This record gives sequence, C-alpha cells and structure tokens, in this order.
Amino acid sequence: MQHHLTRSDGHPLNPNVRKQRTLAQKVEVQGFGYWSGRDVRVEFRPAAADSGVVFVRSDQNPPRRIEASPAHRIETPRRTTLAASGVTVEMVEHVMAALGGMHVDNCEVWLDSPELPGCDGSSQVFVDALLRAGIVEQDAWRPQLVVTEVTRVGDEDCWIEARPAATPGLFIKYRLDYGPGAPISRQTLQLAVTPETFQRELAPARTFILKHEAEWLRERGLGARVTSSDLLVFDDDGPLENELRFPDECVRHKALDLVGDLALTGCDFVGQFVAHRSGHRLNAELVKAILMEGQMTDLRRRTA
Repeated sequence: MQHHLTRSDGHPLNPNVRKQRTLAQKVEVQGFGYWSGRDVRVEFRPAAADSGVVFVRSDQNPPRRIEASPAHRIETPRRTTLAASGVTVEMVEHVMAALGGMHVDNCEVWLDSPELPGCDGSSQVFVDALLRAGIVEQDAWRPQLVVTEVTRVGDEDCWIEARPAATPGLFIKYRLDYGPGAPISRQTLQLAVTPETFQRELAPARTFILKHEAEWLRERGLGARVTSSDLLVFDDDGPLENELRFPDECVRHKALDLVGDLALTGCDFVGQFVAHRSGHRLNAELVKAILMEGQMTDLRRRTA
C-alpha cells in the first residue's frame, strides 16, 4: 500500500484526496427489520471529523455504541452484522453502502432495535434521507488506501480480488452467475463508483432471493413479515409480483453490497475490485487481507 504525504501547509500532495463530510442536520427513517420483523426507527446524526460511522443502540440503557469497523464484524448468513459493547446491529450493509457511496464519512446512526430496516431492499431510502439532511464538508482530510498489488481470496467457484487501478478512484467489476437454466441470468457490471454513479446506478438496486430460498427461510420463522413487494423474489419466470428497475438489477445490488462492506474500513479505496459470485463473507475476507498487508494513508498525521 502507499502513503500520500502532505505539504507544510497541510494540503495533500495527491490532488485526489478529499475533505471529510458529514450531515448538515439529523434525519429519520422508519421501517422494519427483514429478519426480525420488528419495527425500527433510525436517526442519522451529524458527527465530528475523524469520528467515522458509529451505530448507537438507543434501546439500551445507557445507549451502546458500535463503531463501524471490520474488527466488529461477526459472521451471519446473508447479511453483515456488527457486534461490540455487548450488543449487535444487523443488516448494516445497505446503510453503509449509502453512507460510503455518498461520501458521508462521519455520522452517528441511532436505532431503537437490533436490526436496521430493510425498506425496499435497496439503499435508495437511505440516500434520499441523507440528501434531505444535506451533506457538508469538514476541515479534515479523508484517509485513503491505495491498492498497489493484487490480493485475492476465495476459490475457483467464488472469488474476489483487489487490483491496482490505472487511474485514481474506486472501480468495481462484478460477475453474477447462478449457472445454466437459473431464473437469474448471468450478469456483469463494471462501474467507477462516485457519489453520482452510486446514486444513479446502484442505490435503487434491490436485494433478491430465489423462491425456494425464501420458502426455506419462512419455514424457519425468518422473514415472516417480508413480502414479494419488499424485495425481489425469483421463480422460473422471473420476479414475483414485482418489476425490475434495471435489466441487471441483481448484479447491481451485489455491487451495492460490496460498496457497503468496503465502507466499514473508514477510508477511500483507490483500486479495482473484481468479484465472481462473491458475497459478504468473501468481501470481508478481502478487506481483512488488504488491511493486514498494507497501511492506510492517514492524513491527520501531517507530514511536511
């Protein structure tokens, strides 16, 4: 990984490093958790520079805080869960994707339930809320992590790797493949991720599930409140009682999830991430491997 030095006046030598951002005011979102079915109220609040994203369980006395960090991630099926201070916060990936994709670096996320709301299965509701609140620049530089070598995790069937990028920025290429005859076709997406492209190309893309997977979860008492209007449920003929927002909406959502999982690092990535049938577990393994191999560029430590 690569360090970026700063001039004596505090400005970075790398012109692509940006200032940190937070919200202009607090804003609220309400919904219910897909897994628990419990109602939840979420409040996004402004936060000081260098504080990062912190989830606050307001239903605890006193409220318990969980920093959004790869170190706090615990393995749970089909979602990203954080644990600290004796409590958990489940299904953080769509909120983290919205914050990371829109470059909201410092934010307190207060919630009164262990699980964030699923809403429509995308990040759109959260992006809309952040835009309503307003996003403002802060007087601190955003840490940046530059990929300088290839790092890969997974096997021949499912894998993800980080590569150096030819130009500055975050680039994602995702290949989705359920195999021949699957109700979801093979799909590939390649995108340079910026707040503009995230809002337009990824934020509306909803989570999806195959009909037999949904039935299996229902039999075990999970997702009982979720209907086919809340997300995309696929049978052999396509989505049930729903219409696609994009012809390749499924691969776009997988890219959205990856943006959310990368956002847990609290830095901007400069590199290309190429994934083949990767999910939250492999995304997290790659992040762990990158952080172990490299060093984050921390522009709070000014170098003349």
